Amino acid sequence: MNKLLLTAGRLIGFAGMLLCLVAIATRLTGHYFLGGFQLATLLQTGVAGMVAGCFCLLAGRD
Repeated sequence: MNKLLLTAGRLIGFAGMLLCLVAIATRLTGHYFLGGFQLATLLQTGVAGMVAGCFCLLAGRD
C-alpha cells in the first residue's frame, strides 16, 4: 500500500506541475482561455494536484 501511495503521489504531483506549467506558458503568450477553461482555473487545478500528490507522499511514508 505504501508503494502504491508513493507512486500515485509522484504521478499526481507531476501531472499537477505540468498543468501549472502549461497554464503559465499559455498565459504568457497573451491568452486567457485554453480548451474552454480559464487559465486561472487550470492553474488552481494544477496546484490542487500538487497538494494531493504531497498528501499521498506523506501518507506513503513509513
